[in-house]
Amino acid sequence: MAMQDLEGLNSMPRDAAVKALLQCCGSNRWAENVANGRPYASLESLIASSNSIWQSLNPDDWLEAFRSHPKIGEKKADAQVSDQSRQWSGQEQAGVTHASRETVDALAALNWTYEKKFGYIFIVCATGKTSDEMLAALRQRIENDASTELSIAAAEQSKITELRLKKLVNKS
Repeated sequence: MAMQDLEGLNSMPRDAAVKALLQCCGSNRWAENVANGRPYASLESLIASSNSIWQSLNPDDWLEAFRSHPKIGEKKADAQVSDQSRQWSGQEQAGVTHASRETVDALAALNWTYEKKFGYIFIVCATGKTSDEMLAALRQRIENDASTELSIAAAEQSKITELRLKKLVNKS
């Protein structure tokens, strides 16, 4: 669902806006709250509201959003997502496309270890990162305690959401 501008998001029916916003972040509560905050005067105010709402949510809402992402190097998320969300994930993870077999295997193994340790997949704003940079981040973050890592993962999700909001209103 491509929109020409922010006005498209502001003027659509609430349920359609929630559906569109879920392409940016897989948390239902986030999407509902952002939709309820319309109309937005600017992309900047939409992003500020999005960030504020995201920070106000509880960890269960964050985990719901995390489930809408495929693991780094994989194509399919655990949760059902839109074609647009799947396409954006693929673009965001483009750095893995040409990774060496060794890097892909290391990402898969560490993804598994990370998920077993923390109970959710490794979330990183992959846009512009090489596979080796993502692997380095995974190696570093797997050493974190659960509380620290959840905060970092939530911050990464917020970055992803901001990039996708810009794409949603065709401002990227």
